[in-house]
Amino acid sequence: MSNMSTVEKLRSSASLRKKISIGVRLFIALLLIIFSIFPILWVVSASINPTGSLATQRLIPRNPGFGNYRELLTSGAFPFWTWLGNSVKIASITSILSLSITTIAAYAFSRFRFKGRKTMLKGIFLIQVFPTLLAIVATFLMISQIGDVFPWVGLNTHTSLILIYLGGAMGTNIWLMKGYLDTVPRDIDESAMVEGATNWQIFVRLILPLLRPILIVIAIINYIGTYGEFVLARILLKGNEKYTLMVGLQIFAGAQFDQRWGVFAAGALLGGLPIMIIYLILQDQIVGGLTTGAVKG
Repeated sequence: MSNMSTVEKLRSSASLRKKISIGVRLFIALLLIIFSIFPILWVVSASINPTGSLATQRLIPRNPGFGNYRELLTSGAFPFWTWLGNSVKIASITSILSLSITTIAAYAFSRFRFKGRKTMLKGIFLIQVFPTLLAIVATFLMISQIGDVFPWVGLNTHTSLILIYLGGAMGTNIWLMKGYLDTVPRDIDESAMVEGATNWQIFVRLILPLLRPILIVIAIINYIGTYGEFVLARILLKGNEKYTLMVGLQIFAGAQFDQRWGVFAAGALLGGLPIMIIYLILQDQIVGGLTTGAVKG
Protein backbone atom coordinates (compact mmCIF):
# COMPACT_ATOMS: atom_id res chain seq x y z
CA MET A 1 0.00 0.00 0.00
CA SER A 2 2.83 2.34 0.80
CA ASN A 3 4.40 1.75 -2.61
CA MET A 4 1.08 2.36 -4.35
CA SER A 5 0.61 5.57 -2.42
CA THR A 6 4.09 6.74 -3.39
CA VAL A 7 3.44 5.97 -7.09
CA GLU A 8 0.15 7.87 -7.01
CA LYS A 9 1.81 10.86 -5.38
CA LEU A 10 4.53 10.86 -8.03
CA ARG A 11 1.95 10.67 -10.80
CA SER A 12 -0.08 13.44 -9.21
CA SER A 13 3.02 15.60 -8.84
CA ALA A 14 4.04 14.98 -12.46
CA SER A 15 0.51 15.80 -13.65
CA LEU A 16 0.50 19.02 -11.63
CA ARG A 17 3.89 20.06 -13.03
CA LYS A 18 2.65 19.34 -16.56
CA LYS A 19 -0.47 21.45 -16.03
CA ILE A 20 1.60 24.30 -14.59
CA SER A 21 4.01 24.09 -17.54
CA ILE A 22 1.14 24.20 -20.04
CA GLY A 23 -0.47 27.09 -18.18
CA VAL A 24 2.75 29.11 -18.18
CA ARG A 25 3.27 28.54 -21.89
CA LEU A 26 -0.31 29.51 -22.69
CA PHE A 27 0.05 32.65 -20.59
CA ILE A 28 3.27 33.63 -22.38
CA ALA A 29 1.69 32.89 -25.77
CA LEU A 30 -1.31 35.05 -24.86
CA LEU A 31 0.95 37.94 -23.84
CA LEU A 32 2.86 37.68 -27.12
CA ILE A 33 -0.36 37.65 -29.13
CA ILE A 34 -1.66 40.72 -27.30
CA PHE A 35 1.70 42.43 -27.73
CA SER A 36 1.59 41.74 -31.49
CA ILE A 37 -2.06 42.58 -32.14
CA PHE A 38 -2.50 45.65 -29.95
CA PRO A 39 -0.49 48.06 -32.20
CA ILE A 40 -2.58 46.96 -35.20
CA LEU A 41 -5.82 47.49 -33.31
CA TRP A 42 -4.57 50.90 -32.16
CA VAL A 43 -3.82 51.98 -35.74
CA VAL A 44 -7.18 50.68 -36.98
CA SER A 45 -8.91 52.60 -34.20
CA ALA A 46 -6.98 55.76 -35.07
CA SER A 47 -7.93 55.49 -38.74
CA ILE A 48 -11.67 55.62 -37.93
CA ASN A 49 -11.38 58.17 -35.13
CA PRO A 50 -13.09 61.36 -36.40
CA THR A 51 -10.94 63.65 -34.23
CA GLY A 52 -7.77 62.50 -36.01
CA SER A 53 -5.70 63.65 -33.06
CA LEU A 54 -3.07 61.64 -31.24
CA ALA A 55 -3.92 63.38 -27.97
CA THR A 56 -7.54 62.18 -28.04
CA GLN A 57 -6.78 58.70 -29.36
CA ARG A 58 -8.57 55.83 -27.63
CA LEU A 59 -8.95 52.16 -28.46
CA ILE A 60 -12.72 52.42 -29.02
CA PRO A 61 -13.33 55.85 -30.61
CA ARG A 62 -16.54 57.80 -30.25
CA ASN A 63 -18.59 58.22 -33.45
CA PRO A 64 -16.22 56.25 -35.70
CA GLY A 65 -16.21 57.07 -39.39
CA PHE A 66 -14.16 57.11 -42.58
CA GLY A 67 -13.41 60.83 -42.73
CA ASN A 68 -9.66 60.21 -42.43
CA TYR A 69 -9.74 57.94 -45.48
CA ARG A 70 -11.67 60.52 -47.51
CA GLU A 71 -9.22 63.26 -46.58
CA LEU A 72 -6.28 61.08 -47.52
CA LEU A 73 -7.66 59.94 -50.87
CA THR A 74 -9.08 63.28 -52.00
CA SER A 75 -6.19 65.56 -51.02
CA GLY A 76 -4.88 67.21 -54.18
CA ALA A 77 -1.63 68.37 -52.60
CA PHE A 78 -0.69 64.88 -51.45
CA PRO A 79 -1.25 62.26 -54.20
CA PHE A 80 -1.68 59.06 -52.21
CA TRP A 81 -2.27 56.81 -55.22
CA THR A 82 0.86 58.14 -56.94
CA TRP A 83 2.92 57.37 -53.87
CA LEU A 84 1.43 53.90 -53.59
CA GLY A 85 2.10 53.25 -57.29
CA ASN A 86 5.71 54.40 -56.90
CA SER A 87 6.26 52.04 -53.97
CA VAL A 88 4.72 49.08 -55.78
CA LYS A 89 6.74 49.82 -58.94
CA ILE A 90 10.07 50.21 -57.15
CA ALA A 91 9.52 47.17 -54.94
CA SER A 92 8.41 44.98 -57.86
CA ILE A 93 11.29 45.93 -60.17
CA THR A 94 13.83 45.57 -57.38
CA SER A 95 12.52 42.14 -56.39
CA ILE A 96 12.50 40.81 -59.96
CA LEU A 97 15.97 42.09 -60.84
CA SER A 98 17.47 41.06 -57.52
CA LEU A 99 15.98 37.59 -57.77
CA SER A 100 17.23 37.09 -61.34
CA ILE A 101 20.79 38.22 -60.67
CA THR A 102 20.95 36.50 -57.29
CA THR A 103 19.81 33.13 -58.66
CA ILE A 104 22.35 33.08 -61.47
CA ALA A 105 25.19 34.22 -59.20
CA ALA A 106 24.31 31.71 -56.48
CA TYR A 107 24.16 28.89 -59.06
CA ALA A 108 27.66 29.78 -60.22
CA PHE A 109 29.01 29.86 -56.66
CA SER A 110 27.32 26.58 -55.79
CA ARG A 111 28.08 24.51 -58.89
CA PHE A 112 31.32 25.85 -60.34
CA ARG A 113 34.81 25.91 -58.87
CA PHE A 114 36.78 28.90 -60.12
CA LYS A 115 39.67 31.00 -58.92
CA GLY A 116 38.70 33.56 -56.31
CA ARG A 117 35.37 31.88 -55.52
CA LYS A 118 35.87 31.70 -51.74
CA THR A 119 37.38 35.18 -51.62
CA MET A 120 34.39 36.64 -53.45
CA LEU A 121 31.96 34.88 -51.12
CA LYS A 122 33.80 36.18 -48.07
CA GLY A 123 33.89 39.67 -49.58
CA ILE A 124 30.14 39.61 -50.19
CA PHE A 125 29.58 38.56 -46.59
CA LEU A 126 31.91 41.20 -45.13
CA ILE A 127 30.25 43.98 -47.11
CA GLN A 128 26.91 43.05 -45.55
CA VAL A 129 28.39 43.40 -42.06
CA PHE A 130 28.62 47.18 -42.34
CA PRO A 131 25.32 49.01 -41.66
CA THR A 132 23.78 50.75 -44.65
CA LEU A 133 23.42 53.97 -42.67
CA LEU A 134 27.22 54.33 -42.56
CA ALA A 135 27.28 54.69 -46.35
CA ILE A 136 24.43 57.20 -46.69
CA VAL A 137 26.68 60.23 -47.26
CA ALA A 138 28.87 58.34 -49.73
CA THR A 139 25.79 57.01 -51.52
CA PHE A 140 24.29 60.48 -51.81
CA LEU A 141 27.49 61.98 -53.22
CA MET A 142 27.97 59.08 -55.63
CA ILE A 143 24.44 59.31 -57.01
CA SER A 144 24.73 63.10 -57.22
CA GLN A 145 27.93 62.93 -59.26
CA ILE A 146 26.63 60.16 -61.51
CA GLY A 147 23.52 62.25 -62.12
CA ASP A 148 25.66 65.06 -63.50
CA VAL A 149 26.67 62.73 -66.35
CA PHE A 150 23.59 60.51 -66.57
CA PRO A 151 20.55 62.45 -65.27
CA TRP A 152 18.28 59.40 -65.47
CA VAL A 153 20.38 57.73 -62.73
CA GLY A 154 20.82 60.81 -60.57
CA LEU A 155 19.02 62.23 -57.57
CA ASN A 156 15.23 62.26 -57.53
CA THR A 157 14.96 59.26 -59.86
CA HIS A 158 13.51 55.87 -59.17
CA THR A 159 16.32 54.26 -61.17
CA SER A 160 18.96 55.36 -58.69
CA LEU A 161 16.88 54.11 -55.78
CA ILE A 162 16.37 50.72 -57.44
CA LEU A 163 20.11 50.37 -58.07
CA ILE A 164 20.92 51.15 -54.44
CA TYR A 165 18.34 48.64 -53.24
CA LEU A 166 19.79 46.01 -55.58
CA GLY A 167 23.26 46.51 -54.19
CA GLY A 168 22.03 46.20 -50.63
CA ALA A 169 20.05 43.02 -51.21
CA MET A 170 22.46 41.04 -53.35
CA GLY A 171 24.85 39.82 -50.66
CA THR A 172 22.40 38.22 -48.25
CA ASN A 173 20.28 36.80 -51.05
CA ILE A 174 23.26 35.16 -52.73
CA TRP A 175 24.21 33.41 -49.50
CA LEU A 176 20.62 32.26 -48.89
CA MET A 177 20.23 30.98 -52.43
CA LYS A 178 23.62 29.28 -52.45
CA GLY A 179 22.80 27.47 -49.20
CA TYR A 180 19.58 26.19 -50.74
CA LEU A 181 21.31 25.18 -53.98
CA ASP A 182 23.91 23.21 -52.03
CA THR A 183 21.10 20.91 -50.84
CA VAL A 184 20.25 19.94 -54.43
CA PRO A 185 22.15 16.69 -55.24
CA ARG A 186 24.85 17.06 -57.87
CA ASP A 187 23.75 13.73 -59.31
CA ILE A 188 21.05 15.68 -61.15
CA ASP A 189 23.68 17.76 -62.95
CA GLU A 190 25.89 14.78 -63.71
CA SER A 191 23.01 12.70 -65.10
CA ALA A 192 21.92 15.57 -67.33
CA MET A 193 25.47 16.11 -68.61
CA VAL A 194 25.70 12.45 -69.56
CA GLU A 195 22.59 13.01 -71.70
CA GLY A 196 24.31 15.96 -73.39
CA ALA A 197 22.61 18.86 -71.59
CA THR A 198 24.46 22.15 -71.23
CA ASN A 199 24.90 23.99 -67.94
CA TRP A 200 22.25 26.51 -68.97
CA GLN A 201 19.76 23.77 -69.83
CA ILE A 202 20.45 22.06 -66.51
CA PHE A 203 19.89 25.31 -64.65
CA VAL A 204 16.69 26.31 -66.45
CA ARG A 205 14.97 22.95 -66.87
CA LEU A 206 16.12 20.95 -63.85
CA ILE A 207 17.46 23.18 -61.06
CA LEU A 208 15.20 26.22 -61.36
CA PRO A 209 11.92 24.31 -60.78
CA LEU A 210 13.37 22.93 -57.55
CA LEU A 211 14.14 26.45 -56.35
CA ARG A 212 10.56 27.70 -56.47
CA PRO A 213 10.01 27.72 -52.67
CA ILE A 214 13.16 29.71 -51.86
CA LEU A 215 12.62 31.97 -54.88
CA ILE A 216 9.23 32.98 -53.53
CA VAL A 217 10.59 33.54 -50.03
CA ILE A 218 13.46 35.74 -51.22
CA ALA A 219 11.17 37.67 -53.56
CA ILE A 220 8.73 38.39 -50.72
CA ILE A 221 11.54 39.41 -48.34
CA ASN A 222 12.97 41.76 -50.97
CA TYR A 223 9.55 43.19 -51.75
CA ILE A 224 8.65 43.89 -48.13
CA GLY A 225 12.05 45.36 -47.31
CA THR A 226 12.03 47.66 -50.33
CA TYR A 227 8.37 48.59 -50.02
CA GLY A 228 8.74 49.72 -46.43
CA GLU A 229 12.16 51.39 -46.70
CA PHE A 230 12.20 55.04 -45.72
CA VAL A 231 15.68 56.47 -45.06
CA LEU A 232 17.29 56.08 -48.49
CA ALA A 233 14.08 57.06 -50.29
CA ARG A 234 13.79 60.20 -48.17
CA ILE A 235 17.37 61.23 -48.99
CA LEU A 236 17.42 60.45 -52.72
CA LEU A 237 13.90 61.54 -53.71
CA LYS A 238 12.98 65.22 -53.64
CA GLY A 239 9.90 65.67 -55.83
CA ASN A 240 6.35 65.22 -54.57
CA GLU A 241 5.44 63.05 -57.56
CA LYS A 242 8.52 60.86 -57.01
CA TYR A 243 7.95 60.02 -53.36
CA THR A 244 7.31 56.49 -52.22
CA LEU A 245 4.37 55.84 -49.91
CA MET A 246 6.46 55.87 -46.72
CA VAL A 247 8.13 59.15 -47.58
CA GLY A 248 4.88 60.69 -48.78
CA LEU A 249 3.02 59.83 -45.58
CA GLN A 250 5.81 61.28 -43.48
CA ILE A 251 5.76 64.51 -45.50
CA PHE A 252 1.97 64.57 -45.32
CA ALA A 253 1.97 64.36 -41.54
CA GLY A 254 4.99 66.63 -41.16
CA ALA A 255 4.97 69.02 -38.24
CA GLN A 256 1.22 68.45 -37.73
CA PHE A 257 1.64 64.77 -36.99
CA ASP A 258 -0.36 65.07 -33.77
CA GLN A 259 -3.32 66.54 -35.68
CA ARG A 260 -3.01 64.25 -38.71
CA TRP A 261 -2.50 61.03 -36.80
CA GLY A 262 -5.79 59.59 -38.02
CA VAL A 263 -5.00 60.29 -41.68
CA PHE A 264 -1.52 58.85 -41.22
CA ALA A 265 -3.00 55.69 -39.70
CA ALA A 266 -5.46 55.38 -42.60
CA GLY A 267 -2.60 55.67 -45.09
CA ALA A 268 -0.55 53.09 -43.22
CA LEU A 269 -3.42 50.59 -43.33
CA LEU A 270 -4.12 51.14 -47.01
CA GLY A 271 -0.41 50.91 -47.72
CA GLY A 272 -0.27 47.51 -46.07
CA LEU A 273 -2.89 46.02 -48.40
CA PRO A 274 -0.45 45.00 -51.19
CA ILE A 275 1.71 43.07 -48.71
CA MET A 276 -1.34 41.43 -47.18
CA ILE A 277 -2.71 40.40 -50.58
CA ILE A 278 0.62 38.90 -51.62
CA TYR A 279 0.85 36.98 -48.36
CA LEU A 280 -2.68 35.59 -48.65
CA ILE A 281 -2.03 34.41 -52.20
CA LEU A 282 1.40 32.89 -51.56
CA GLN A 283 1.21 31.86 -47.90
CA ASP A 284 1.56 28.14 -48.64
CA GLN A 285 4.60 28.71 -50.83
CA ILE A 286 6.17 31.01 -48.24
CA VAL A 287 5.84 28.41 -45.48
CA GLY A 288 7.07 25.70 -47.84
CA GLY A 289 10.12 27.72 -48.80
CA LEU A 290 11.10 28.09 -45.15
CA THR A 291 10.46 24.51 -44.07
CA THR A 292 10.79 22.21 -47.09
CA GLY A 293 14.00 20.85 -48.55
CA ALA A 294 14.98 21.70 -52.10
CA VAL A 295 14.44 18.28 -53.64
CA LYS A 296 11.17 17.68 -51.82
CA GLY A 297 9.95 21.19 -52.69
